[in-house]
Amino acid sequence: MLLAGLKRVGLQSPNLVRNASFYCCSRPFAQPSSPIRPRVFLRFASVKSDLPPATKAPKGSNKAVGSSPVGKTKPPRSSVAKSIPASVEKGAPSLVTKAASVLAKDTAAENADPVAKSPPTKSPPQKAHPPPPTETNVLSASIAPKLPSAEGSPAPPPSSAVGIWLMLSSVLVLAVVIVGGITRLTESGLSITEWRPITGIMPPSSTEAWEEEFAKYKATPEFKMLNHSITLDDFKRIYYMEWSHRILGRLIGVAFVAPLAYFTITKKISTPLAVKLFGLGLLIGVQGAMGWYMVQSGLEDSLLETPGAVPRVSHYRLAAHLGLAFALYIGMFTTGMTILKDSRFMRTGMASGLPIESLTAALNNPIVRRFKSYSLVLAGLVLLTALSGVFVAGLDAGLVYNEWPLMGGRLAPPADELFSPAYAKSESKSDLWRNIFENPTTVQFDHRLLATTTYAGLAVLFAQTFRPAWRTIIPPLAITSARAAFAMANVQVLLGISTLIYLVPVPLAAAHQGGSILLLSAMLHLLISLRRPSTAARAWRTVAKPKTTNAPRT
Repeated sequence: MLLAGLKRVGLQSPNLVRNASFYCCSRPFAQPSSPIRPRVFLRFASVKSDLPPATKAPKGSNKAVGSSPVGKTKPPRSSVAKSIPASVEKGAPSLVTKAASVLAKDTAAENADPVAKSPPTKSPPQKAHPPPPTETNVLSASIAPKLPSAEGSPAPPPSSAVGIWLMLSSVLVLAVVIVGGITRLTESGLSITEWRPITGIMPPSSTEAWEEEFAKYKATPEFKMLNHSITLDDFKRIYYMEWSHRILGRLIGVAFVAPLAYFTITKKISTPLAVKLFGLGLLIGVQGAMGWYMVQSGLEDSLLETPGAVPRVSHYRLAAHLGLAFALYIGMFTTGMTILKDSRFMRTGMASGLPIESLTAALNNPIVRRFKSYSLVLAGLVLLTALSGVFVAGLDAGLVYNEWPLMGGRLAPPADELFSPAYAKSESKSDLWRNIFENPTTVQFDHRLLATTTYAGLAVLFAQTFRPAWRTIIPPLAITSARAAFAMANVQVLLGISTLIYLVPVPLAAAHQGGSILLLSAMLHLLISLRRPSTAARAWRTVAKPKTTNAPRT
């Protein structure tokens, strides 16, 4: 019965049950004088209740804390002050006493820290929600941020080598434009009457080969109408001028396509950028084909039968040829400069002279937005003025009025001269608009008007950079670029006036044509300084910058 009672109270310790059974069997319960039977019952009754662990009695006390004399009320069993059960008395067997104290300690531990003893519960995995990516928390993260990818592969970082290569290519385009201008001014563009991209690389190497080329030139309208008295040595000079122009164009193709293939194979550039640059490579080929199409217009025999015709290339085709050159230069310059800026930002963390946070705040400012829009309009106006200068060069309009700022003693020529019916081809004379593109007087007046408007706009832009409210908000590099653009505009105006007054000398005219591209470059640089670094540059910047730690100083 005693063992059955132990099982009912939930004591599962085998040692305790074994000790208790051994003790009970050694002392039979049938003896009425045995004091063990009530003690054993009380001991296990006290073990059944959940009591705190036993505490030592204070010194000087002869009684245990939990014992009380007969006739006195016992404190409640749930009291914390009660530390020793009443059944544990002096003289009790050691085995039972030890078991009771162990059980009391286990019970107290469960009461003191129920959370620690409770079985662990599995909670469903929680998906982490990181804070929004900023410059600070991304840099302090232990895991690198996800880089922009193209077709499943990480985008490569902005390479300064790619930027330098594109800038050198744009310099070659600038050189070929200047050499082309000299070729046109020296009337050398029609000296080579064939277009042989491969076999025409080497000039004639023998006297017979030179005589053969000279004979081909003698059949052109230019020789018959203008240069019928030149010698073979004179022909060699104009031939070499046109040959150098064509060789420089071929050099641009090789210098651009070969590195482009290398950077693409080695994955130094992303796929979208590679597609864009391959488009520029195709534009080089189109530019060469347009150059030959332009030359053909000056070799047509119909010029010999047209009254008052001048043996020169079509100014429309010349404008298309130079327009493609401008497009090629803009693509190379802006892409190369952008890559260089992004590469510098990735190394230093500075963009347009400001940290990325300050630059972002500045670009979102309405004043900076208005400044950028105004700069974009001026850049388009600079390009339009340069293209109008192509028409002036193609029609030799710079030789009509050689004075400035007046034209024939007045600010504008007479209206009947600006819109002459002689340039209208329809019988109703309804196409007087042709004067804008074919009348040398109108073409020069339009170029003057566009140049004056562009200069005034750049002067206003320059003045805005000195306003305190604007100067403190606009990025420092943008202010420097705006002032450089105005300085280049002054040089360009002086070159244009000098070219006009001195009857279009070759050095001044070539410098004026090259100056238009330099002014356009300054405006493009201004627009680039008003942009944020690319997404790839910002992502790679977070990887390249050393991670900060919050370790205490020692």
